[in-house]
Amino acid sequence: MAPLLPKAVAPGEVPTIVLEPSGRAPALARRFVAECFREWGIADDSDARVVVSELVTNSLLHGKGQIVVRMVRDETDGRPVIEAWDGGDGTPEIQPEDHAAMGGRGLLMVSQLAVAWGTRPLLEGGKVTWAKC
Repeated sequence: MAPLLPKAVAPGEVPTIVLEPSGRAPALARRFVAECFREWGIADDSDARVVVSELVTNSLLHGKGQIVVRMVRDETDGRPVIEAWDGGDGTPEIQPEDHAAMGGRGLLMVSQLAVAWGTRPLLEGGKVTWAKC
């Protein structure tokens, strides 16, 4: 298996991983985020690992095609921003709380763990869901 990240990302390059839509995608995304945080010298990646897992799972369940995860730093405050891209239509929305449901809480957790989150369409189709940690 190829490494998740190149040993050194050239200046100006955005750390990115392309994931096949499979049950392994969330775990690979968590490892990718942990590696980015380590390279950036950020010790606490626990919330970010939960956030990326939920974003990728949402793409896996409701999106289409490969899932692209990118890590960027917000230029205004230096906080990491996780982006999950997929080819699916629609806009992710927080679902009403249902204590009997087995799922549907992912974006609610993201909204509580992230400083900010949102979604935007891609020109080529699909969407990006992002969260600032």
